[in-house]
Amino acid sequence: MSRMSLAYEGKVAVLKFNHPEVMNAVGKQMIGDLAECVADIRASGARCLLLSGEGRGFCAGANLQDDAPTDGKQRSSGSGLRASYHPILLAIKDLPMPMVSAVNGAAAGVGMSFALMADIVCASKNAFFLQAFARIGLVPDGGSTFILPRLAGWGRALELSMLAERLSAETAHQWGLVNRVYDDPAALMKGAMEIAQRLANGPKSISLIRKLYWQSWNNSYEQQLELEAQMQDIAGSSTDFREGVAAFLEKRDASFTGS
Repeated sequence: MSRMSLAYEGKVAVLKFNHPEVMNAVGKQMIGDLAECVADIRASGARCLLLSGEGRGFCAGANLQDDAPTDGKQRSSGSGLRASYHPILLAIKDLPMPMVSAVNGAAAGVGMSFALMADIVCASKNAFFLQAFARIGLVPDGGSTFILPRLAGWGRALELSMLAERLSAETAHQWGLVNRVYDDPAALMKGAMEIAQRLANGPKSISLIRKLYWQSWNNSYEQQLELEAQMQDIAGSSTDFREGVAAFLEKRDASFTGS
């Protein structure tokens, strides 16, 4: 049985962590299934990714029991990250489409990393975020130390990582980690899907905007200006740009195709 579930609703790829018995904690099989799903999504023609979790949790972090060596040999924790988590995190970052996360419950450890790397983060009021690493003597991974200080600020990022305390969805919203909060998981999925469909029906430039913002964390101001010009060349030569201008002049809604 796959530890991930993948379905397509129109132009939206709906991907869910699918091991609710362990609150969708990530083990070796789930990483492999996730990699296959991301490759499928890239080749599918979908125009937006919606990531959530089956059952009561979003993703409870690494499945420590599943990841334990079975042959008695001690393995480097860092080598495990490089071999399994890093390739899939980079593959998700490089998807040519926007990403929405719908955090329906616990998002702990690397599960918090998966949630926050989305372009639009939605959460239900019962959800919470947890940098659980220090509780078991580890350091944050999954890109947490890159994303958190940029979203929440230096002090709050260190507080979350060092104290390893739960962060409620509503406080996460106040801190800028979450874009939208919904009353319950049903309202969450409805609202997140509406956002995903809106993005999926948007112009080609949406995917270029995503690329620009990811690259902005690595570029100087001058480099970012040049990248904006390059992306504007691509957007300005698109069918969607011509349609957008025509719709504006004709006072009608644009019908974008992503091309």
